[in-house]
Amino acid sequence: MFEKSNPWRMWIVSILIAVMPLTFALPVKAKSVPAAILFLAGLWALLRDPETRAAYRRAAWVIGPAALAFVFWLANVAGHGVDMREFDVTSHILAFLLIAANFAAPLRTAVLRIGFSLTAAVLGCICLEQHYIEGIDRVYGINNGLWGAIEFGMFMLVLSLIAVAQAMRKELRHGERLLHGLCAALGLYGAVLTQSRGPLLAFLPAFAIVVLVQSRRTGRWRQGLLFIALGVGTAVAAVATLHGEMFSRFAAVSEEMSTYSEQDATGAVRERLEMWRTARMAVEEHPLAGLGLNQFGDYARARIAEGKVNATVERYDHPHSEYLEWAVTGGVPGLVLLVLLFGSALVFFGRYALHPDNAIAVPATAGLSTACIYALCALTDNVFYRPMPHSLYFFLTLGLAVYIGRQLSASSQAAR
Repeated sequence: MFEKSNPWRMWIVSILIAVMPLTFALPVKAKSVPAAILFLAGLWALLRDPETRAAYRRAAWVIGPAALAFVFWLANVAGHGVDMREFDVTSHILAFLLIAANFAAPLRTAVLRIGFSLTAAVLGCICLEQHYIEGIDRVYGINNGLWGAIEFGMFMLVLSLIAVAQAMRKELRHGERLLHGLCAALGLYGAVLTQSRGPLLAFLPAFAIVVLVQSRRTGRWRQGLLFIALGVGTAVAAVATLHGEMFSRFAAVSEEMSTYSEQDATGAVRERLEMWRTARMAVEEHPLAGLGLNQFGDYARARIAEGKVNATVERYDHPHSEYLEWAVTGGVPGLVLLVLLFGSALVFFGRYALHPDNAIAVPATAGLSTACIYALCALTDNVFYRPMPHSLYFFLTLGLAVYIGRQLSASSQAAR
């Protein structure tokens, strides 16, 4: 076996996987090195190892829609004659389809869970530094710009939820449990400092799912209530430091919705509503083939020139809804594919979240919370148009699905 002859390689692969989420959030050119190594290692494993291919078959509910999305958007770009540079971010799906093969290896799981949690803590500390030292009101990390605050907040919340799931594992030592809890709190605190309404609202049901699932599995309901109290306390403490700014942002939603019109579309919420109206126009005009990948911005500006759309949305290239994005650029088939992408992941991970084996249930809970946050955030924001959130989603969901597939195969063989 690969593990017996080269056990040190599994340490290297495990470390590389553990640092991948952090590389997505850092503007360092060298971050492509771990991805390149894992890509080649994954390709080798997929070609040479039948157990890896068996894990892919068991993970088909997640692997299949992702592969279909890659093919669909490649055909969309070719069919519409769109510049292939528009396919750059989407093309990364292929890389993560192969990188996921590394999750079928006999990994050092402690390295992965600590690495993911520490990433949440590091990013949370970056937010604290930006807010309290640099004086940035709405933090956005170091691999974005101000417009990336929403995606950065979602990114940290995903990793924080994974840390929560790990902290609630009953077999962990007390010290490691505290580490995961602290990392989750730092990530959550930092996410609140982004002042991103959509991700924070999406976090609430996902957080409840993680706590309820883990409490149900372990039977430790008091611990679950403690985590809820700690989560609420962390969020309240972070909100309190914003001196009412967060409450003002939420209060503005209702006011802007009630006063929106085609003539008055100024403000974050009104501009979203205007973009959604524009997106509806595009879908009605091109219901089957769509406009082509990343073509919403050109369409909106053309309608502005015709006087059909308010000029306040001229600067936007995406409609601030991933569902509308796929419907506009890929037609109704694109929208159906996105629903399939999220839905199949939710079904697959939800099926195994209460599995009696921790090696299956905890990664399933992590995958379920990831898919849940993305599916909910996609209602009001674009979650795939930037490399950072796009990479995290496909890295985690594809990798965790293959990992679960490998564990299921091992359990099946042991039962014979």
